[in-house]
Amino acid sequence: MSQHVAEVTHRLVSSPGGRIHLVEQGTGPLVLLVHGFPESWYSWRHQLPVLAAAGYRAVAIDVRGYGRSSKPAATDAYRMVELVEDNVSVVHALGEESAVVVGHDWGVPIAANSALLRPEVFRAVGLLSVPYTPRGGPRPSDVFSRMGGDEEFYVSYFQEPGRAEAEIEPDVRGWLAGLYAALSADTMPAPGAPDPHFVGRDGTLRERFPVSRLPAWLSERDLDVFAGEFERTGLTGALNRYRNMDRDWEDLAAFDGAPVTQPSLFIGGGLDASTTWLADAVAAYPVTLPGLVSSHLLDGCGHWIQQERPEEVNRLLTDWLTALPA
Repeated sequence: MSQHVAEVTHRLVSSPGGRIHLVEQGTGPLVLLVHGFPESWYSWRHQLPVLAAAGYRAVAIDVRGYGRSSKPAATDAYRMVELVEDNVSVVHALGEESAVVVGHDWGVPIAANSALLRPEVFRAVGLLSVPYTPRGGPRPSDVFSRMGGDEEFYVSYFQEPGRAEAEIEPDVRGWLAGLYAALSADTMPAPGAPDPHFVGRDGTLRERFPVSRLPAWLSERDLDVFAGEFERTGLTGALNRYRNMDRDWEDLAAFDGAPVTQPSLFIGGGLDASTTWLADAVAAYPVTLPGLVSSHLLDGCGHWIQQERPEEVNRLLTDWLTALPA
């Protein structure tokens, strides 16, 4: 890496919801990095210096409801259309007209819908861990309520205000450690063990999390950073994303089945439930992502892909970015 790469800069910029906190490194074409649940800008710590060294202006945000970004009180302030406009505001606040947007986990639909709704701003889109699935089908809450039989799917569990908070907030650090381990390749439950994506009757998610050790990618200091933010802010802002999925389905009705046509990249983990459950979505990419440049599945990798396998992800990201039209 070049020793001349600029230092990391933190700043706050105005957005429709109040403010967005961002972390910036490097100069050149803008690459906007959007994290998922339950994370923060810090999940991109391995990508910022590498993208900066490759000649890009790498910017990782705290999504609305996280970290030092605003946390509006109203649940419906976390609708997808609002988060798209936050991304647009960041691009313009940085003095830019366009950007490449890259998302992980919940950041994937935020990034994909940014490209879909504001194609004049977002010229390419990278998707990590969660495949792109166009708006369509039945109301999301109806779909999730039918999953799991006698057990409850985690999304339904998260959708009830206050319920997940009551489980998580008494021990944020311990809960995060368990969730990160549950979805990491080296610490996830063995095949046949109770699935940590589901809640048993009168149970909790945490009772299915591993408790013995942290995954290799997560140091005690890293966990302190993630936990410290949620200890300060609580989890409601982050969980409100799940509580707007039906509103998103209504808001985006005009985009039912719509493809994302910009140049795109997908990187998934071979052991990530997101890629196995949504294998049909990946197979549909010739229709749903007609601008797809490359698609990669990393063998033996879990869900936290840019942190579990940073060198591979960085190489794939920089190769893709370099090949994009200027």
